[in-house]
Amino acid sequence: MASSKLSPCLIFLQIIFLVFVFNSANAQLKVGFYKDTCPKAEAIVKEVMDQVMKVAPSLSGPLLRMHFHDCFVRTMGPFWEVETGRRDGRVSTFSEPLTNLPPFFANISQLISMFRSKGLSVKDLVVLSGGHTIGTSHCSSFSSRLYNSTGKDGTDPTLDSEYIEKLKNKCKVGDQTTLVEMDPGSVRTFDNSYYTLVAKRRGLFQSDAALLDNSETKAYVKLQSAATYRSTFFKDFGVSMINMGRVEVLTGKAGEIRKVCSKVN
Repeated sequence: MASSKLSPCLIFLQIIFLVFVFNSANAQLKVGFYKDTCPKAEAIVKEVMDQVMKVAPSLSGPLLRMHFHDCFVRTMGPFWEVETGRRDGRVSTFSEPLTNLPPFFANISQLISMFRSKGLSVKDLVVLSGGHTIGTSHCSSFSSRLYNSTGKDGTDPTLDSEYIEKLKNKCKVGDQTTLVEMDPGSVRTFDNSYYTLVAKRRGLFQSDAALLDNSETKAYVKLQSAATYRSTFFKDFGVSMINMGRVEVLTGKAGEIRKVCSKVN
């Protein structure tokens, strides 16, 4: 089946707005916030991101997850108009994302609950999960599905048996360092092939497999796994990214504009 595709460098020059550049109450968050004070802002960011992605395209996945961290914790398509005007928070701790983000081993009830607690819908959940179409993960993030689950030889019965063997060949017991593609064969291409894998029970994480345990999320997985180039996924992803970008933002005089992005003033 055909999959909708787009180079990640074109997608993440948009995401970088949300994460690094314009971290400045929702009434002031809008498209074109800097049109008077910095009218070339978008062009500057685009140029920098184009250069970065040519050199290190593997950064696309981490950037997407960083945006997810930022919005979930502090908080058309795949191109979308990014709302700017956000500011940085004055609190930044390493442990906070670990307690607030949906874990890879979450079941569908936990995932839905965590998304709803941030004002995000079930559709946002299944759409944003599609971000797993790019990037890699350490074996340690899913090894319990291979060696410490309830199925035969400790494997996860919800994971395709042939895929299990492929993963075991890459990830031995106790492996903490090996990286595995989340969407094999499409790791650097943003497309809807992730849903084809999930439909075949080849989603890497338990949270991927959980999408088949709810009627609404399962229906979306089935829809996208059968979709052609004119898939609705790109548009849906843009809408859900905007929704996530509005989670608990700081604007106006709240928060701060950091002098150094990596630390509070």
